[in-house]
Amino acid sequence: MSLQFPFPALPAAGETLEVAPGILWARLSLPFRLNHVNIYFIEDDDGWAIVDTGISNPESRAEWQALIDGPMAGRKFTRLIVTHHHPDHIGNAGWLCEKLDIPMATSAGSFLSFLTLSNPSAKSDSDPYTQFYARHGMPSEGAKLVSTLGHGYLRMVSTPPDSYLRLHQGMDLRIGGRNFQVLTGDGHSLEQVMLYSPSDNLFLAADQVIERISPNISVFASEPAADPLGLYLTSLGQICDTVPEDVLVLSGHHRPFYGLHQRRAELAGHHAERCEVIAEACGATPQSVNDLVSVMFKGKLDAHEVSFAFSEALAHANYMAAKGDLNWIEEGHGLKLIRA
Repeated sequence: MSLQFPFPALPAAGETLEVAPGILWARLSLPFRLNHVNIYFIEDDDGWAIVDTGISNPESRAEWQALIDGPMAGRKFTRLIVTHHHPDHIGNAGWLCEKLDIPMATSAGSFLSFLTLSNPSAKSDSDPYTQFYARHGMPSEGAKLVSTLGHGYLRMVSTPPDSYLRLHQGMDLRIGGRNFQVLTGDGHSLEQVMLYSPSDNLFLAADQVIERISPNISVFASEPAADPLGLYLTSLGQICDTVPEDVLVLSGHHRPFYGLHQRRAELAGHHAERCEVIAEACGATPQSVNDLVSVMFKGKLDAHEVSFAFSEALAHANYMAAKGDLNWIEEGHGLKLIRA
């Protein structure tokens, strides 16, 4: 079975497209290879709830103003729901909450991650962070460069709101005439929020399930032994235990689609294939995480992409080590992996 895409056209800049009665889809531009993020408007009792925000930059805010002055003109906004703390989803949160005088609702994990990364004194480029990358085989200049990229978060987010309304796994959330079940999932981000409406058979999946691409699954220096890939695969199973195959999936990027369980199988298969490639490489000769980047990702990568590729390679390595498929060994002043 292949995925089904019920909306052949994409919403143009500054426009919305109705994907279900009282639910509008819009897109905001991003200055990356993944060049857009989806946002949604859900009709509420006395206005419209917003889901996600885009990054905080002049282009995104101009697109927001075009939406407010255009298809959403004259409409009141009731609240902002943020799915997770990544800047393309939460970047404009503080600005929108102040501009529209609305509260923000998200998970505790998302809000605390937002506060932590928004702290200008965060020392993501300190020696321990640089040493973390170097210990896994990254050359010193690359390690210094990649360890400073965390400061880019500050350039993509507005000042966080002073408070938030907490969303958590298992709660019911009423928006207008709809009841949504709140699901949360880890792996791509901490406690990412998803919303499932059984009565409308639709699922706002955020970045946990997307067509065409796999969400980035990363390990960072702040939690070097984390197993986000294991958490992500567990989350996919939990989603499909709760949400049926035939829902309309509204994701954080790309097109709405039908075929949730099929996409789950594709995503799980994608990560299994990557693990096979890693196992083969580590069976031939010990590999550093930096070595695995070129095994897993082909083509030239810029510094931003190298950072994500390294973090994703480490996520797969930690997952495989936790399962007993790989062993860590000390070699020189660094760490390498061999097949168990």
